Amino acid sequence: MHRIIIDGDPGHDDILAFLVALAHPEEIEILAYTTVVGNARVEDCSRNVLKVQDYFGIQIPVAQGYDQPLTRELHLAGQFHGPSGLDGAPFLIPSKRKVEGKHAIEYLKDILEKSEQKVEIVSMGPLTNIAMLIKTYPQVIDKIERLIMMGGCFSLGNALAKSEFNIFHDPEAAKIVFDSPLKIVMAGIESCFAGSILLKDIEELKPEGRATYLLKSILTFYSQYAYKNNWDRIPIFDVTPIMYLLKPEIFREEEYHVEVEIKGELTLGMTVCDQRGPVYLPVVENPKKVLMDCDREEFSREFFASFRRLDER
Repeated sequence: MHRIIIDGDPGHDDILAFLVALAHPEEIEILAYTTVVGNARVEDCSRNVLKVQDYFGIQIPVAQGYDQPLTRELHLAGQFHGPSGLDGAPFLIPSKRKVEGKHAIEYLKDILEKSEQKVEIVSMGPLTNIAMLIKTYPQVIDKIERLIMMGGCFSLGNALAKSEFNIFHDPEAAKIVFDSPLKIVMAGIESCFAGSILLKDIEELKPEGRATYLLKSILTFYSQYAYKNNWDRIPIFDVTPIMYLLKPEIFREEEYHVEVEIKGELTLGMTVCDQRGPVYLPVVENPKKVLMDCDREEFSREFFASFRRLDER
């Protein structure tokens, strides 16, 4: 059983990842959801996860975190997710529930300190909350089994030529996290594109219940930029770390020493995976697992099956 805390900026793909996790209660227990600015303003991110919970009649605590990067200007992703971060599903009703009374890092600290077992953190957004958690409360690092994160890239960027959005949004926070003793699994852009969903499968999807109806609505909006780019598929980025929890065998992973670039004009936020080998790097302490590839057909099969499972519940 994976006992996890999700930290993210929902976001269409964040919400879909959350729902895939919910479809597997026998394998994943979600202890809390902490929100951070990224795809949308943090208040909208919190509203999004609360109204989706209401839609399914569930209550998982939501604690709100940072509304700005540590030192950088704010960059949102409205061109992909709309101003709300979850445009395209107008039937979702704003929740009357409120976020928890504590800031996300205080809430995270309390969960970790009280837990008798180690907890895994799944990060789906900028790493601002996680960086400030370990910087402010370093004693909780030993209570974190590992960080499985969507972010970074081996070579292909999307914010800059060599930088992925979540890391580019707050590179200073990412550097704090990567330089820490945390065990990290990095689901970067390469593994996300490897697990892309074919547009024809989205077009052929016929909703059979609440979950697949929401899935169809979200994917119809979210896939617009794939059509604009004449792609035949689209990566559902934040589903990747959840899928890694469920089916690690479908991924190919490699280990690297990883540094985060915080000064380069062309490479700001680049996750530099050092490939020089043992001659130049005789000892690599705490290497990061980097997901390089995955079985697209198995990824897609499990993705759609998860929503059919939710329909049946």
